[in-house]
Order: sequence, then structure tokens, then C-alpha cells
Amino acid sequence: MKKASIRELHIRTSEIVREAAEGSVILIERRGEPIAELRPITKKRAKRAFPEMVEFWERFPSVAADSGRFLEEDR
Repeated sequence: MKKASIRELHIRTSEIVREAAEGSVILIERRGEPIAELRPITKKRAKRAFPEMVEFWERFPSVAADSGRFLEEDR
């Protein structure tokens, strides 16, 4: 694990970010005390969009006829 002070991060931001993007974990320190870590983002699997809404809609009963007619009658 590499270390960098806040001053180094300020001066060499692009270089330090590039190192993190290439896989390094960089510990950011303030006056010798660790305060943050800079690490690469791992790609996560794509989730279904709004899974709770999908489950919500699946609970509705299916309509055999034209749903537009039901709406017109309801109005």
C-alpha cells in the first residue's frame, strides 16, 4: 500500500489518481495519520432497474381484455 500526504495529493493529483486507477491502493495521510484511501473502482454486476417496482407490478392481476376499455368505463 502506497502512502501520500495531503500536500503530495494536491501537487501530484493526476499521477496519484492514475496509480489508483491502475490498481494501487493509496493511503492519504494528514500529519502522519491516515484519513482516507484512494482505490480503483471495481465493476459491479448490473442490477435490475428498480427491483422493488418490478415486484410491485408483478403482484397486479393480469387483465384478459383490453385495459383501455376498463379505463374508459372507469372514467
